[in-house]
Amino acid sequence: MPRSKRDKKISLTKTDRKGLAWKQQIIEDIRRCVEKYPNIFVFQVQNMRNNLLKDLRQEWKHNSRFIFGKNRIMQIGLGRTKAEEVETDLSKLSKRLTGQVGLLFTETGKKEVLEWAQNYWAVEYARSGFRATETVVLPAGPLEEFAHSMEPHLRSLGMPTKLQKGIVTLVSDYTVCEEGKVLSPEQARILKLIAKPMAKFQLTMKCSWTKTDGFELHVPDDINDDEDIADSGQGDEVDEEEEAMDQEDDSDEDEDDDE
Repeated sequence: MPRSKRDKKISLTKTDRKGLAWKQQIIEDIRRCVEKYPNIFVFQVQNMRNNLLKDLRQEWKHNSRFIFGKNRIMQIGLGRTKAEEVETDLSKLSKRLTGQVGLLFTETGKKEVLEWAQNYWAVEYARSGFRATETVVLPAGPLEEFAHSMEPHLRSLGMPTKLQKGIVTLVSDYTVCEEGKVLSPEQARILKLIAKPMAKFQLTMKCSWTKTDGFELHVPDDINDDEDIADSGQGDEVDEEEEAMDQEDDSDEDEDDDE
């Protein structure tokens, strides 16, 4: 008997898309942080990793708050125009919320934060699309760090391997990647398997605003501070138009759950 088209399995694991209430909550959180913390920084992320950002949140939670969310939502929280801004010159911070950026609200002094950001970095494995920082060549011979069960997987990634007496063996020299060339998903996977990190997770402080010194630019740009961000005419509210804006910038990622 043919299977009925009505006989379909429905997964209950799918979650609802974050809606307007969640976005309004982020805006309110930002405005509470403006009142609570004396210093605000716009930071840019290189080689974003959620686990490392969570570690930073944990490390700084005693006197700071990281917010990494939709740029349009964060702009509304700070104020996109001089008329909307919560404090004088916060709209200048909003203009710098482009690309993969976030907000750091902190009680730590500006000088200390800038010195910390300049010296902080963490090594991570590169992902596909990353340009290799060096050429990696694996010589022919046994790869004893891999279990015999890994051989088919390594072969599927393009490595010339076979089993010799139960040991995974490269039958010829294999160039994993070349310096300056973009990594493919297979190359990125191999680099991780052979424990060869290439990327660095870093934060760059683009600009800051403090209650004592006001706005200061730390990375030069060509943004005109005399022009306001285009006003949607909705003031403090987030309407259905913001839902469409979520798709505009691939670098605007969903915010990790704040602690």
